[in-house]
Amino acid sequence: MSTMESKQQQVEATLRLAPVVPVVIIDDARAAVPMARALVAGGIPAIEVTLRTPAALDAIRAIAAEVEGAVVGVGTVLTAKDLHAAQQAGARFAVSPGTSPRLLDAADDSSLPLLPGVATASEAMSLLERGYRHLKFFPAVPAGGQKLLGAWASPLPQIRFCPTGGISLASAPEFLALPNVVCVGGSWLTPVDKLLAGDWAGIEALAREAKALR
Repeated sequence: MSTMESKQQQVEATLRLAPVVPVVIIDDARAAVPMARALVAGGIPAIEVTLRTPAALDAIRAIAAEVEGAVVGVGTVLTAKDLHAAQQAGARFAVSPGTSPRLLDAADDSSLPLLPGVATASEAMSLLERGYRHLKFFPAVPAGGQKLLGAWASPLPQIRFCPTGGISLASAPEFLALPNVVCVGGSWLTPVDKLLAGDWAGIEALAREAKALR
């Protein structure tokens, strides 16, 4: 089996763990472990921590080391440096909002599986040529939502998507019903107010709701 095929299988296994991958923006790394434990307890083990705050890498490191059952990944990966730093921190997968030739070259050289973002059929075709069969559709709602993604199912049957961007608990079922969708990504499981308040029971309840979507 090729390295790319192996990494694609790892991505698929991660995306199939639950109907939703929470997209987390975390400002205080001390909240990472209790937050992740709440998500796992609610049935949501794959967690994408985005590199949008200075606390992100410390949060990934803590979750990877301390939260049993969590599969922690890194989001908002833009450069080869981001990819390397995430791997060093213990991330198990990486997610990018789009792609660049340098990022894809770095991903080829890394053992960390990448879920790259696309918003057009041409981008999806270019990644398919490089061996990517699992892609992030981003930003899902502004880019065309479930109608656009559903239209790709017939001409691009080899590709499975994780749509992310503007999706809520209410709209997630419309995406999950599509034949080319494995799961969705969403930020509604870890809202800022619950993170600031340390409302871990509230986050676990949101995770249970999300788990029940399947």
